[in-house]
Amino acid sequence: MDFDAVADELYGLRPEHFTATRDTRAAEARTTGDRALAERIGALRRPSPAAWASNLLVRAQPDQVEPLLRLGEGLRRAHHDLDGAQLRELVRQQRALVGALSRQAAHLAAQAGRRITPDAQREVERTLQAVLADPEAAREWAAGRLVKALDAAVGFPSVAQDAVRRAPAVSAVPAPAARRESAAAENRRARLAEARQEAEHAEGDLRTAEAESAAAAGEAADAQQRADRLHQRVGSLTEELRRAEEEHRQAVAAERQARERARFADRRVTEARRHASSAAARVKRLTEKTHRTT
Repeated sequence: MDFDAVADELYGLRPEHFTATRDTRAAEARTTGDRALAERIGALRRPSPAAWASNLLVRAQPDQVEPLLRLGEGLRRAHHDLDGAQLRELVRQQRALVGALSRQAAHLAAQAGRRITPDAQREVERTLQAVLADPEAAREWAAGRLVKALDAAVGFPSVAQDAVRRAPAVSAVPAPAARRESAAAENRRARLAEARQEAEHAEGDLRTAEAESAAAAGEAADAQQRADRLHQRVGSLTEELRRAEEEHRQAVAAERQARERARFADRRVTEARRHASSAAARVKRLTEKTHRTT
């Protein structure tokens, strides 16, 4: 038994199934004599609904993990010393992506059989904000084993406000300093363009994944309806088979009884023939004797 395989199994389950399965796996590890593994498994904690939905997003949409991590890197680079207008645009794109992914997580949770509350969905959003803002949070999320929702130690909106407050006033600047400022601004614009491109790619990947998920959900619904119809048909055929088997059993019993009656009738016919033959012979003897005496 492998710890990572068990952990992946447990954090892929719905939260209400986590504890019982964890205890079962820990007991299996103890049965094999691996007490250390049993203790590690027993120490795993059940995820909150928001953490479970976040894990589900990683597992069900693995193609979204890498684009979001790249976007986070680009955002963190672009947020350094950008002006307020640029940051506001970048934060708008970031919020749109986070909102779309959180809705996707809620949709996946509903498909898995457990709807999450609006509060839990907001916790998913905060987790995704943390993923974009904090490399350590990004690594935790990408592992798909969150126990609770994440919060970023440093949030992008506060950085945006700081950038607005730090926006430089217009003043006379010596030529060398102006050139350095122009180069820095050009570098910031390049980083912003890169981050925007990452955001566009991530949003495009998300739209593709959402379309695929919706198509898969439609196929699953159609398959479920067909399965329900077939289940009803199987039930009908099972009942029909049961009736046919009962009728067959009765027919076999009737045939057995008819054969028994036929055998009994045959025996009676044979006996009657014997009696008839004996009686005829006696009549013949008596007739012949009568003739002789006369």
